[in-house]
Amino acid sequence: MNVEQLIRMLTRIATRRGVSKGMDMLSSGGKDPSDMTPEERAQAKVTKEAIRNGQRGMRQVRRFTKF
Repeated sequence: MNVEQLIRMLTRIATRRGVSKGMDMLSSGGKDPSDMTPEERAQAKVTKEAIRNGQRGMRQVRRFTKF
């Protein structure tokens, strides 16, 4: 494995983690779960599941539209 491949791999890992953290923060409104009411926590969970399903759907679309 050369240096360019290693850099590309590490960049992808970091990007994936960053996007995941951003989506988690977006779903909770930037609040800590301990500061949320039970209704807010439930809404954050629903939003997080919707985001994950959307990401899964986009991955499938990319996979099926490749040539």
